[in-house]
Amino acid sequence: MRLFDNLWLKRHSAVKSPHSGWHIQDPASQRLTWNKPPKSVLIIKKIRDASLLQPFKELCIFLTQQKNMIVYVERKIIEDPAIAIESFVSLKKKICTFREDYDDISNCVDFIICLGGDGTLLYASSLFQESVPPVMAFHLGSLGFLTPFKFDTYQSQVTQVIEGNAAVILRSRLEVKVMKKNREKESVEEISLVTNGDKTMHYQVLNEVVVDRGPSSYLSNVDLFLDGHLITTVQGDGVIVSTPTGSTAYAVAAGASMIHPNVPAIMITPICPHSLSFRPIVVPAGVELKITLSRDARNMAWVSLDGRKRQEIAYGDSITITTSCFPVPSICFRDPVNDWFESLAQCLHWNVRKKQSHLSSEEEEF
Repeated sequence: MRLFDNLWLKRHSAVKSPHSGWHIQDPASQRLTWNKPPKSVLIIKKIRDASLLQPFKELCIFLTQQKNMIVYVERKIIEDPAIAIESFVSLKKKICTFREDYDDISNCVDFIICLGGDGTLLYASSLFQESVPPVMAFHLGSLGFLTPFKFDTYQSQVTQVIEGNAAVILRSRLEVKVMKKNREKESVEEISLVTNGDKTMHYQVLNEVVVDRGPSSYLSNVDLFLDGHLITTVQGDGVIVSTPTGSTAYAVAAGASMIHPNVPAIMITPICPHSLSFRPIVVPAGVELKITLSRDARNMAWVSLDGRKRQEIAYGDSITITTSCFPVPSICFRDPVNDWFESLAQCLHWNVRKKQSHLSSEEEEF
């Protein structure tokens, strides 16, 4: 299955039923395979974090001098005063820079390395509106649910990725279209189309779309459509529409179940609904969701996409959500299954409980 110009994903095995002969894809079988050796890498670093300066410098030196790779970084990282010190001067000459929303690097980068927390992976996803290069994320932030690699052994781990010796999980994204009536301002950071005076903005979202009541004290009141049919009206603080990857983010804090990223689905989770029976639901990945402000709403709503691009939703505006054709290939430390359960245990302390002691022979008699 082809995903990027220089990348192929191989699926090596499947689980076969001994009775019917049908196959189920083994989620741990997707492997990273290069058509030709990668020559360029994009490094995403958490901004204004002094603890990342040394790892960032070591990684750049390793990639440019030992691996002879072209390294891309965002210009604002290089312009950080902490990097302007003398020890970085020679290194800066070997690095290519770009500016978000101005320079298109989608055809320049073979893979991505993230240094920081989960936010760096979300940011890397936002830079690519179509095909995304494979992403290798190092845990140098706070939570680290999406960053399985430790930096201590980065040289051997990066070498394995360059050689194509790594498992990959395809994290689905949401394609979001925000249609606004008669908007006059145009932003260079948004891809927009204007039709009949209406403006439609397109986004790729890795975690979730959140529609909430914003600063208003009134309940949020929005209509939720599925494939053109009104399925419910959300009355509460808001609603979260998330990918399986996003199910362990805001959604799980709002009471949703956790879905493995290999499951093709979209999760709908109400935020503090004013109803005792409104539970989170999971719908097929192939449906189209649409959210609009209800006719009875007392206030406007607000939408944010992966915690960014926050904007007001007024009467006549709409938010259309479908599963994107462009997932994020995330490189695994071991494999998709083990990495996920490791993150559940280490980051969220899933099912942590003091173990029950066994009964003694005397207690069993009673």
